[in-house]
Amino acid sequence: MRVLNLIAFLAVLVTAVLAWTKEDHEIFDLVSALQKAEGKGTSFYSWLDVSPSASTPEISKAYRKKSLQLHPDKNKGVKNAHERFARLGVIAAILRDSAKRERYDFFYKNGVPVWRGTGYYYSRFRPGLGTVLVFLILATSGVQYLVQKMNYNRDLKRIEELVGQARQAAWGAKLNPVEGQRKVKVSLGGGARMDEDGNVLPGRMVDMIVEGSHVYILEPNGSMIPLDRDTAVAPSFKRTWFLSLVTGLLGKVTGRDGSTIEPTTSSETDGGEESDEASGLGSDGGSGTVTPREESGPGKAKMGRAAATTIAGGRRRKGVASRKK
Repeated sequence: MRVLNLIAFLAVLVTAVLAWTKEDHEIFDLVSALQKAEGKGTSFYSWLDVSPSASTPEISKAYRKKSLQLHPDKNKGVKNAHERFARLGVIAAILRDSAKRERYDFFYKNGVPVWRGTGYYYSRFRPGLGTVLVFLILATSGVQYLVQKMNYNRDLKRIEELVGQARQAAWGAKLNPVEGQRKVKVSLGGGARMDEDGNVLPGRMVDMIVEGSHVYILEPNGSMIPLDRDTAVAPSFKRTWFLSLVTGLLGKVTGRDGSTIEPTTSSETDGGEESDEASGLGSDGGSGTVTPREESGPGKAKMGRAAATTIAGGRRRKGVASRKK
């Protein structure tokens, strides 16, 4: 229902915008120029000192009287005397034309619209190619940043869910902390499947380590990757497409290639999934004390957090990995 109302509103809006003619645009310009020169609220009628119901002869008489007052020959040295006199002639011509006067009376009673259509503004300001490109860059970069923000919030929620599941599996439903390390299995979701022994698994499982308030993802090689709020990739304007492009080009020109993270190839990712699936883990999850090794060094830690985001991201894990390339 809301969609239909939105479509109806847009249809009415488009119809109203398309209804403005060239003559309407002329009236808009005259109204704006008159109020700017003579004061806000000045109308065609008040400037000619006639009533809105004045007849055409009355308007012509008022025009002749006003033209004598505003004639440039009688206002030598007066700023904008020629513009005011010319504007008076155009306004009088509109009010003496029945069709144009009818259009002006409509806006006089209902008000001049604030939004006058893209064609109106484009014909008066005519933005250049540079302005259009800057607008497109800012618009697309802003949209990309909003997408990053949405993905970041989604990753935070996903990480909190996994950390909560891991602690519940390690400490029990009452979440009473247990000293030492506890190895548990947490489901990353997905459809149910059967392992080699015919056991039904609720979804893809991952080994995790709970040690005090810290939760880690246990890699097949025994390394531990921290899983916390810092794991999620925060939104940044530096990672929008334009700034990334500029930064990359500057890096190539200056020869300053910063430290990069080796991307995880699709074959390695798939291999990791296959190794998890081939492990034949039960759905009940195991627990016990293990002695894995945690990644060390800034490069290792950065890579580990990227991998943790990839794993915690569920269906988005390959997309996150590809952005790290």
